[in-house]
Amino acid sequence: MIRDKSPPKQAAAKLPKGVIALAPPSFRRERALIKRGVWPVAGCDEAGRGPLAGPVVAAAVVLDPNRIHKGIDDSKRLTPERREELFEQICATASFAVAFASPARIDRDNILRASLWALKRAVHALPEMPKHVFVDGRDRLDTDCDCDAVIGGDGLVMSIAAASIIAKVSRDRLMCKLAQECPGYGFEQHKGYSVPEHLEALDRLGPTVHHRRFFAPVVAARLKHEGVTVDSILAAAELGEAIEVSAAAS
Repeated sequence: MIRDKSPPKQAAAKLPKGVIALAPPSFRRERALIKRGVWPVAGCDEAGRGPLAGPVVAAAVVLDPNRIHKGIDDSKRLTPERREELFEQICATASFAVAFASPARIDRDNILRASLWALKRAVHALPEMPKHVFVDGRDRLDTDCDCDAVIGGDGLVMSIAAASIIAKVSRDRLMCKLAQECPGYGFEQHKGYSVPEHLEALDRLGPTVHHRRFFAPVVAARLKHEGVTVDSILAAAELGEAIEVSAAAS
């Protein structure tokens, strides 16, 4: 979703040609609920829907309205160093919870259902059940509290942006640990995404237990290294395990 809040003319005049200024996420939606007596209010987001390996990691965050740190934004718009800084600040001042959907669950349920399952688990793992939840994306969560799905929410809603940082940093740290367990794949660099280096290692070494078996490049590696057949893969798909094509980073 493109945010249409235009900068002042003076600021816009200083922008390089072709660059669009985007307003940072705000705490406006949360404050509106607080004024109505609705509290706690959580934001939740996930990291890792697109990779070929590793879990989906979901986070739920309840920010302290009196301690909103400057610079909280969609994790994809932050440098790794800034994400790490904000991760520590958010963890020190907010209530949060993290949940993981393993590659096995992704294989069984498909990536969308596994992501929604992890998001719900993160919300229910918060120290106090929220009264309202904002979730990034199109799909509302099946929770006991009210829930609003916000397309592009990690760039619009402060609590979702904070959750995107917690989820991203948590997943990146986990993939660095998996890199030690599975040397040669470069997990510490690409975090499981389908970059050329990962595809080359997958073709050369074959899949690990951390790879998602029904994502297309992993299917190709299984055909080469594990002796599985197309018929056996299609039979598994008929049992409800859909072959997923790796998508862009989410």
